[in-house]
Amino acid sequence: MQITKIHSKHYDPSLDLYHVPCLQGMTSEGSVPVTVRVPGSKSITNRALLLATLAEGTSTLKGVLFSDDSRHFLSCIQTLGFETSVDEAGKVITVTGHGGSVPKPEASLDVGSAGTAARFLTAYLGISHGTYHMDASPQMRRRPMAPLLASLRELGCEITCENEDGFFPFIIRSNGFGQNEIRINIDSSSQFLSALLIASNLAPDTFRIRVDGSHGMSYIDMTRNMMEQFGVTASRQTSDTFITEAGQKYRARSYQIEPDVSAACYFYACAPLLHIPVLVEHVHFDSLQGDVAFLRILERMGCTLEETERGIIVFPSTGKLHGITADLSACSDQAITLAAIAPFADAPTTITGIGHIRLQESDRMQAIMNELTKMGIRCEMIRTDSSAEPDSLRIYPGTPSPCILDTYEDHRMAMGFSLIGLCVPGISIKDPACCAKTFENYFQVLEETIVKKFKI
Repeated sequence: MQITKIHSKHYDPSLDLYHVPCLQGMTSEGSVPVTVRVPGSKSITNRALLLATLAEGTSTLKGVLFSDDSRHFLSCIQTLGFETSVDEAGKVITVTGHGGSVPKPEASLDVGSAGTAARFLTAYLGISHGTYHMDASPQMRRRPMAPLLASLRELGCEITCENEDGFFPFIIRSNGFGQNEIRINIDSSSQFLSALLIASNLAPDTFRIRVDGSHGMSYIDMTRNMMEQFGVTASRQTSDTFITEAGQKYRARSYQIEPDVSAACYFYACAPLLHIPVLVEHVHFDSLQGDVAFLRILERMGCTLEETERGIIVFPSTGKLHGITADLSACSDQAITLAAIAPFADAPTTITGIGHIRLQESDRMQAIMNELTKMGIRCEMIRTDSSAEPDSLRIYPGTPSPCILDTYEDHRMAMGFSLIGLCVPGISIKDPACCAKTFENYFQVLEETIVKKFKI
């Protein structure tokens, strides 16, 4: 994998710190919206890579995200024997699929920290025919896999975990589908269901998936939409049952990947913080990505939205940012973003529907608590449903104090909490290169667009 370097006068390599340039008191240049271009969607890129391998023939993927996660996914499919061509400068990858069969019946794969690669490839290989050694980064080794492994074992796959059961690394010995129905629990990750849905067309008979849990359904909608774009329909029979009719095949195609709305939201959040209009190119309300719902949250906080041919513009509120209660179950990647702007609101902000983010790249609920508290911002975990653990955060208005923010090897902590430093002096981000997971030149883009808007 490539090693990301931070090219900025605000980066101190001796301390591995990015000193966020504070724009407080600076004057922005004019009322023309800041225009930002973000990389392709990670979620769509990695789904498209897998769908292309399952199709018969060569697919051309355009607008591809090149990041640590997508490079690991690409490396894995290449290791499995799929023929690819890569034009990183042009953001294009071609993949020649084999109609569902895996070229190499034996391989060793390293998925890095990519949750999509970890879950999607495990499901695909678990219902194939072969023996595969699966490993991951120390971070991914801590993330849950047990529900997916349990479902694959029910289908007849032999899985031997080398350390703790239910976690990487493990060996898969797959023998196809042993039955035509499975149950999966998605309380800890909707990726388990997406993984099984994508591979479900390979079942010899109509395949039924019953689901326990309901979070992350916006990502399931994305998965089903993309499956249909490549030629396979998975219908939702009831709220907890999905069916894929037998005999469906994925078709190779040319496919344009959307900009990453998760990344776009960091820039959109600058609108209310810095009182500037922001446009992210090619982001529209008909996006496949659930994170577009975050723009409606900004609207509730006082912003104004306008959709144009070039993309959505977020205009800042005329008054103070409003504190609200927001359910982020459809866009939980933005919990950190909302937590970062919440101290600047006129009332407490309560973020609900986020209990599962404890099990992502970091324990994000605890990470948010730790770093806001470090800055002197009052923050508390609360429970809003019957879950044993708190599933929500309440953040109170306040003025953050200067400090060095830990990122927990979590790209979203680095990107989201950098927003605070734009508004108050003395904020530094530790290990800024962790952004390479999804947006390796984030700080460069931030400086060339948002910071450049101000006279500093």
